[in-house]
Amino acid sequence: MTRRSGSADLPLHHGRVPAWLAQRMTTLGAVICEAIIHHYGRDELLRRLAHPFWFQSFGAVMGMDWHSSGITTSVIGALKRGLTPLAGELGLHVCGGRGRHSRQTPTELERIGAQVGFDGHALAKASRLVAKVDSAAVQDGFDLYLHGFFVTDDGQWVVVQQGMNGDGGLARRYHWQSEGLASFVEAPHAAIDGKKQGEIINLTDARAASSRRGQIAMLREIGPDAIVREFAALERDRIPPSLSPAQLALPHLVMPAHHDVRPKDVIARRLHGALAAAADSAPADFSELLLVPGVGARTVRSLAMVAEVVHGAPCRFTDPARFSLAHGGKDGQPFAVPTKIYDQTISVLRSAVDRAKLGQDDRLAAIARLDQESRRLERGATGPSLDEYVAEERRRSPEYGGRSVFGWEQPALEENTRRQLDRR
Repeated sequence: MTRRSGSADLPLHHGRVPAWLAQRMTTLGAVICEAIIHHYGRDELLRRLAHPFWFQSFGAVMGMDWHSSGITTSVIGALKRGLTPLAGELGLHVCGGRGRHSRQTPTELERIGAQVGFDGHALAKASRLVAKVDSAAVQDGFDLYLHGFFVTDDGQWVVVQQGMNGDGGLARRYHWQSEGLASFVEAPHAAIDGKKQGEIINLTDARAASSRRGQIAMLREIGPDAIVREFAALERDRIPPSLSPAQLALPHLVMPAHHDVRPKDVIARRLHGALAAAADSAPADFSELLLVPGVGARTVRSLAMVAEVVHGAPCRFTDPARFSLAHGGKDGQPFAVPTKIYDQTISVLRSAVDRAKLGQDDRLAAIARLDQESRRLERGATGPSLDEYVAEERRRSPEYGGRSVFGWEQPALEENTRRQLDRR
């Protein structure tokens, strides 16, 4: 049983994640997954990974550029590094990756299947078929270069793969999950959606069944050489095709080209709800509840957004940019990554998950209540505008250990010092 669960169009970004951020993403990504599995089980984590809006929000809360194609590569890489050592405990395995790593996915699946007992050969075939459907059966102008395969010990799986359109400067992410329709080649997609990139060929559409049957019959009856001759004759007299019918709606995320976070990218009431919940709970009460020294109001604001990633319903992730306000972005948008806050967020969540493994759920429950309070307060909460929030974050960035690919954030010169320097 398999179906395509959604897709996302993203600006194509190049570059690498710096080691200082990659290490933090590995740790935070793994502990968030552990928390979700503890509360809701492995199948629910797979459903989250199969949801394009949640996946983008997940990457944004980990400090990646909130709108870019790099979220896909960095999240899959971080989870593979962070969850592989926990595979025996969690019963969850991450295979594949970018480039040559994607081509190793079938081998990885067969090896893991032999170890834990699922049919690795069948899942290796599923991996190849999913890649073939989105690269050959559906020809939409995007060439696959990344294939991530998440699989549980009982054989449930999710595939997240990505293609690029270099001419258009776009990437497209495809999400699949092992529940839904019964065929890889007979309408496995809920639909296909996205910005018009020209003519799209979709041989998995139910309306293409006669075409698929005809192709098989032609191969059997007249052979490939005759097909080539027929195709050449058709090309000489080809009539421009009419526009194909519109596809059905699909959970489809289209991220903007602009790098800065703008007010239209953030649902303000949700931001204000998180800020209000953090203000009501921090710093003293929340710190005492979690028994983690040094946790202040700013850390609790980040924890409120992390808590939403763990507990939020799918409808909560329509504005992934909002989650970049937890830990900034590696390119300094909306502000530099506050490394001190990031590390405290990891410390609190790590402590909560470790205690929960021992049957002491009090700290994880406190984080869950923070999410509940955010949703309750957002109905009437007010707060700073997005521009004011970002300006304050940038002003305090050196205090928070702000860091980006451009280096550490430096304290601003005091006005009097600046005037003295100007006189010289």
